[in-house]
Amino acid sequence: MGKVLLTGGSGFIAAHIVDILLAHGFDTVVTVRSDEKGQRILKAHPDASKEKLSYVIVKDVAAEGAFDEAVKSDPPFDYVLHTASPFHFNVQDPVKDFLDPAIKGTTGILKAIKAYAPAVKRVVVTSSFAAIINPQKHAEVYSEKNWNPVTWEEALDSSQTYRASKTFAEKAAWDFVEKEKPGFDIATINPPLVFGPVVHYLNSLDAINTSNQRISNLIQGNYKDGLPPTATFLWVDVRDVALAHVRAIEVPEAGGQRFFVTSGSYSNKDVADVVRKAFPELEDKLPPRDAPSDKPADVYGYDNKKSIEVLGIQYRSLEESVTDTAKSLLSIGA
Repeated sequence: MGKVLLTGGSGFIAAHIVDILLAHGFDTVVTVRSDEKGQRILKAHPDASKEKLSYVIVKDVAAEGAFDEAVKSDPPFDYVLHTASPFHFNVQDPVKDFLDPAIKGTTGILKAIKAYAPAVKRVVVTSSFAAIINPQKHAEVYSEKNWNPVTWEEALDSSQTYRASKTFAEKAAWDFVEKEKPGFDIATINPPLVFGPVVHYLNSLDAINTSNQRISNLIQGNYKDGLPPTATFLWVDVRDVALAHVRAIEVPEAGGQRFFVTSGSYSNKDVADVVRKAFPELEDKLPPRDAPSDKPADVYGYDNKKSIEVLGIQYRSLEESVTDTAKSLLSIGA
């Protein structure tokens, strides 16, 4: 099947990608920030031989030359899935702490592959709906054709820094391929809010991804008095996002494409209704049944046809995704 380097191997999406890569027969090497994280991944897959699954340590993905050694392999890598994003707690300077690392983390691995891994045929980069959305003036229907029009000046406003970092990092990847003409092509995966079960060996209420945090808060009773604003009205299940990454290396036509992966629109009220139906014992922790939905009647639409037609994704329902997520969170004491 081929050999794959998966960066950010202990991340929420990457943990599901590992399962799919192994199930699809790929030899898989993950990058992690520490031995402890690498060992956790290996222990969670006891049936995978060291040829099938191993790890390398990359402490700081934004450091100069961070991936130079990681991309060297014998036998060589055929594909790279780049899900890692710079990791830090303290953002005081948007450029130094956020924008530069996001951009350099992406261009850094592309440079390393071009220089040291000439056998790589395709690189799949995890981007985001953040690189598509225009929060100032929403499109009627969002698709891969849309780009967030954020400027560098606007990115210095902390409310826009995250979206800008995803936009500039993805643009930097496309620019790299256009200018450097490497021996590989790229594809990007652009999900909105990502729900879905947390993988057991990463389970910790401290390490829940931002999207799942709202389900965790819901089942812990933190929204008992009322739901917070939904903000982004599109979602997707992590297992569908993970499969999209793997299909993007399996399907020849995926090269050179962006893929907007979304299951559709939702509101926090919809999530609460799913939890209420699936877990009646949580009734006293949930917001009132008649809590209003904040989803506008004319909420922006979405076009996910390319992900269905090219990658063959069959999207899970909100009911299945939220129920499975809540189950996994309840199992770790949420």
